Amino acid sequence: MAVIRGEIVIDRPVDVVFDYVADPANEPAYNPHMVRVEKVTAGPVGPGSRFRSAVATGGRTAEMLVEFTRFERPRLLVSATTMRQADISYALTFEPAGDGTRMHWSGRVRPKGALRLLGPLITWLGRRQERRIWTSMKSHLERQA
Repeated sequence: MAVIRGEIVIDRPVDVVFDYVADPANEPAYNPHMVRVEKVTAGPVGPGSRFRSAVATGGRTAEMLVEFTRFERPRLLVSATTMRQADISYALTFEPAGDGTRMHWSGRVRPKGALRLLGPLITWLGRRQERRIWTSMKSHLERQA
């Protein structure tokens, strides 16, 4: 299992950052690998909301099903992602940092099949990828201010 953790400070209020991140339809705006996001449950976004999405990497598209398992606005967002290649549990916490927000992420990636042998590589790549995605999101949100 690969564990991926990190944090970033975003110069926007906690509720703004939480709401933006909690709507996966925003992700293609800051993650160039996200090619599609579709909410598949009825009602407002909250606990139990599910999304089908796809990311393109290395010339291939990976399909995912994401479910919010905990949704405590504006402090905590926990999700479970299922895909052919891996299962991912992911938690985001949001706390005030001056006038901005400190967002912390923690994910556990459980590769499936032959990918289990690549645990250390998946950890290294995952850390870099998450840092890149959240830094892009930070820039995107701060430009909108």
